Amino acid sequence: MIKKAVWIATVMSLVGLVSVSPARADEWNKQTRLTFSQPVEIPGRVLAAGTYTFKLADSMTDRHIVEIWDADQTKKIATVMTIPNYRLKTTDQTVIRFNEVPAGDPEAIRAWFYPGNALGQEFVYPRKRAAMLAKYSKTAVPALAVELTSDDVLKTAPIVAITPDEREVAVAAAIQTVPDTTGAPRAATKSDGAGRTLPGTASDLSRIALFGLAAIALGLAGLMFGRRTIAPVR
Repeated sequence: MIKKAVWIATVMSLVGLVSVSPARADEWNKQTRLTFSQPVEIPGRVLAAGTYTFKLADSMTDRHIVEIWDADQTKKIATVMTIPNYRLKTTDQTVIRFNEVPAGDPEAIRAWFYPGNALGQEFVYPRKRAAMLAKYSKTAVPALAVELTSDDVLKTAPIVAITPDEREVAVAAAIQTVPDTTGAPRAATKSDGAGRTLPGTASDLSRIALFGLAAIALGLAGLMFGRRTIAPVR
């Protein structure tokens, strides 16, 4: 049985998997302390339950490398390549999104969003693992096209997208990594915070209701005004 992917606001965790420290660093490196109550998967390894520090690498040339440290930042656990992940609506909470995995497997981190930021970091997995995650989640997963030999390779390693049918395609062809600036109409949707989308019909109903109330108010006002201005017949 496949678990459903879920967006988790870490201040008010939906399943109790993640919590976040109230202390945050500046906007530059997005430093965030995350506590996982269960093991979680990142590209190349599984993190045991515990507290970790996530932050962007201090680089002027590449802003899409995430470093994962222990709680005290005395030991670097992993360096992870990411691609941009955009969301339409921001929140004031740290958000972690997970890929779908088979029952019993550790949750696999898909993307990390810093509070107030529309731009998040989508994790890039080794090709073989990305193919498995794409199959389970039924969505394209970014992957490294080459095998890593050192962290330095991350800055130049080619990145592709693996589709659910295990095809290798260009990232831009399968994953939206830039905001939509075309101005094309977009279907209105609303997120309920648990990875599901609901039809965006509430705004239309509210406008209709307001229009009806306004019409009633104008009608009543007209009646009252008419009664005051028409002289009584004697």
